[in-house]
Amino acid sequence: MELQTISQMARHFNISTRTLRYYEQLGLIQPYKEESTGYRSYDEQAAARLQQIVVLRKLRIPLKQIADILRNGDVALAITAFEQNLAEVNDEISALSTIKSVIQTLLTRLHLHGDMLHLLDDESLLDIVDSLTASKINFKEDKTMEDLNKASEQLNKLTDKQVRIINLPPCTVASIQFECDEPERHCNEVLDPFVRDSKLVEVFPATRHFGFNAPNPMDETGAHGYEMWVTIPDDFDVPSPLMKKHFEGGLYAAHMIPFGAFEEWGWLSDWVQNNPKYEGNSGNKGYECMWGLLEEHLNYTNHVLTGDTEPEGMQLDLLHPIKPKA
Repeated sequence: MELQTISQMARHFNISTRTLRYYEQLGLIQPYKEESTGYRSYDEQAAARLQQIVVLRKLRIPLKQIADILRNGDVALAITAFEQNLAEVNDEISALSTIKSVIQTLLTRLHLHGDMLHLLDDESLLDIVDSLTASKINFKEDKTMEDLNKASEQLNKLTDKQVRIINLPPCTVASIQFECDEPERHCNEVLDPFVRDSKLVEVFPATRHFGFNAPNPMDETGAHGYEMWVTIPDDFDVPSPLMKKHFEGGLYAAHMIPFGAFEEWGWLSDWVQNNPKYEGNSGNKGYECMWGLLEEHLNYTNHVLTGDTEPEGMQLDLLHPIKPKA
């Protein structure tokens, strides 16, 4: 197998380059870096490891447990992770089975009697629930990768309860951008000291932290760009290399993720595309600002003051610009 670039690997496994870089950050996969350029490339061993990670993620194994399993090769750790995962899945199946059975019973009684008020009084509904037996769910003994992908696609969809509609107000931001192998880290190394040294949080407690891929998508070499913002008062001094910019704000669909779950960008995009009330509003926003899509670092003000802006358990809001459908 020839060495693959990061974009080739991401396309092959249908994950984002950001997700792949996060797996590297966790030590799950080790790329080969060319000394002259620092660009990443991946050999057959790295591809095999990534295949293992992708399968375990489709089985909904947490990344921390995946890291332990792959790092130690300990069968006991794998058994513990799978048993815990199986217990959670069984709980979900049981709950969904109960809901399915209640709905089926309600439909049957509605067809027979058509008495909605009587059907939904407390005693009647409790009788239905009490009379339920757990549905038996039959699975084939062997499941193919195609079966697993289909199941993953069915489960990996956002509901309206998982998406908030918010309005971001216009604001002034201090901006920094890098185009290199690890631009997020370089942005943090400039922006975080600025926030601490300027005492921005004391002066402007409402400050918020945003980021997005910029100025161009990942190319074949592995280099890409990222831009970070912190909101500031309009008259706040911004030293070089930071730049002061104006953000127009607007209406956004917001979905919170734990740091690293960047595959859920696709889920949010699908939600917007299939929504009956809203549609995307990228307008004339191009690739230089990720078509208006933003990532907001939640609780940044607390994290930056501790000197740890990527703590375990860090959360991000994925923000997709939208507008009401005409």
